[in-house]
Amino acid sequence: MCGIVGYVGFKEKKEILLDSLQELEYRGYDSAGMAVIQDDTIHHFKAIGKLSNLKDKTKDYQSQGFGISIGHTRWATHGKPTELNAHPHLGDYSYVVHNGIIENYQALKKSLQAKGVKFVSQTDTETIVHLFEDEHKTADSVFEAFTQTLDKLKGAYATLLISKADTQTIYFAKHGSPMLVGFEGDDIYFASSDTPIIGKATAVYYLEDGEYGYASKGKLHLFDAHGKKDFSTQVLCTDKVLAQKDGYRFFMEKEIYEQSTVMSDTMMGRVLDHSIVLDELDADFFQDIKAIKICACGTSYHSALTSAYLFERLSKIRCDIEIASEFRYKEPLLTPDTLFITISQSGETADTLEALKMAKRAGLKSLSICNVDNSSIVRESDTAILTRAGIEKGVASTKAFATQTMVLWILSLYIGQTKKTITQEILQKEIDAMLHIPKSLQVSDVLHEKLHRLSKRYLHGHGFFFIGRDIFYPLALEGALKLKEISYLHAEGYPAGEMKHGPIALADSELFTIALMPKSMHYEKIKSNVEELSARDATICAISPEPFALADDFIQTKYSFHPMVEFFEMMVVTQLFALEIAVRLGNDVDMPRNLAKSVTVE
Repeated sequence: MCGIVGYVGFKEKKEILLDSLQELEYRGYDSAGMAVIQDDTIHHFKAIGKLSNLKDKTKDYQSQGFGISIGHTRWATHGKPTELNAHPHLGDYSYVVHNGIIENYQALKKSLQAKGVKFVSQTDTETIVHLFEDEHKTADSVFEAFTQTLDKLKGAYATLLISKADTQTIYFAKHGSPMLVGFEGDDIYFASSDTPIIGKATAVYYLEDGEYGYASKGKLHLFDAHGKKDFSTQVLCTDKVLAQKDGYRFFMEKEIYEQSTVMSDTMMGRVLDHSIVLDELDADFFQDIKAIKICACGTSYHSALTSAYLFERLSKIRCDIEIASEFRYKEPLLTPDTLFITISQSGETADTLEALKMAKRAGLKSLSICNVDNSSIVRESDTAILTRAGIEKGVASTKAFATQTMVLWILSLYIGQTKKTITQEILQKEIDAMLHIPKSLQVSDVLHEKLHRLSKRYLHGHGFFFIGRDIFYPLALEGALKLKEISYLHAEGYPAGEMKHGPIALADSELFTIALMPKSMHYEKIKSNVEELSARDATICAISPEPFALADDFIQTKYSFHPMVEFFEMMVVTQLFALEIAVRLGNDVDMPRNLAKSVTVE
């Protein structure tokens, strides 16, 4: 979820790029960079860390007259946050910035290396600029070389390219990652979202997937699969905060809607048509590993609980889950045949970090699942798998939970594939379900409106039970946590079969039961559990693809062919349900009381 900016025109380019990148820093702050071509000379600057470091590096640089320029702020997906890995990436005479993931970059890189091309970074992006210069050797024009480059790329990308081969032009393309073009007189701007160009441009065109072209001196040339394309602009929004939220009321709401796109980024290059690939892990990483122990806190703990079912069911390997703050003080038994996995959105969670250090001292092999490269937990671990969720501004985690769960599911299949404990038939069934997940995460207007209207009935009472079985029990815990975090109403998650072992004593008409009733897993059993609650007059809200006669409220889901597809679809329902209740109560959804995004103390 990096940020891209570009500018073609006569104004001072450094200030335009820096100001624009400042508005995109929420999309990534591992590193930043810019490149400007003026008078046939390329000026480029890169810095790791916050954008202020790039400002310091460029304080003595000024640009004058006509020129072309590109800039980038990075959220690492391939390679550590270093200057070499920072954008823009350089070929012999060209620069490129890129947001997204080039799925086939390894094959392209090997082919280019065989031709003698030298790579200096660990990124997928560098492949683009070298491939362009290789195509330029035989192409009739710079634009032809650019289009031939695009034809060879697989994956998601929004990219801008400048070259000394054509010092008047920025070449651009969009496929799967956001990018727009802004206009003001003869000035042309590029950006990943509205906010960088508000106050600079007055009109905007939002690029569609598959569109590409070039811009030079006040003229934009646009193409798609059918050739050159006419386009019309619209008036640019003038509210920066609203633009940063893409029109959503809250960052949390935006992040719930983003999950479908983000999940594709998480899977890209890892979930292939018939196999699982994890480039982060050496081929012998799981040699001599006979068990897994996972340590996490809060939402990450719930994703870990979900994965325990998957590791034992699919990988056929024992998996124990620990709350990090408890693990540190229980004098745990740690044996060298155990892989120690830590999960953290920020990579700075204090209890989880200390648990990891304990495991390292005991000699265990360690793996972290995290959203922030170069964070403390990632640096402390032997290796890491990044979730690629992008920055999550809402304190109550949504897309971080979704992507953590997906990475763990991917890892469970990878272990089964590596250790040959899963048949190709089952592996294929799981992969087919995985490829369906982005669709199951899409939020329809009908669903959101139903939850909005339904929420007004759940603002009182003495509490909520979220209940589920198997993998839907951790989802019940997560659903209850989301509601607690932002509505401040009491909610608990329970295994549905445990209700009659005590909690059912609380059942009456003022107890709200949110029942997760997947058709693909233990439906008849959970149906019986819900019927027991209904008989005690509890108010039932059933979430299921199957209509339930005893439900006071019913939210119908679409998918029922695989438990994990149902899991992710129901996850979205519980997130939106919590959001709408919190909104009706007038709470600050993005910054709930008493909470912090990254818990860096015990």
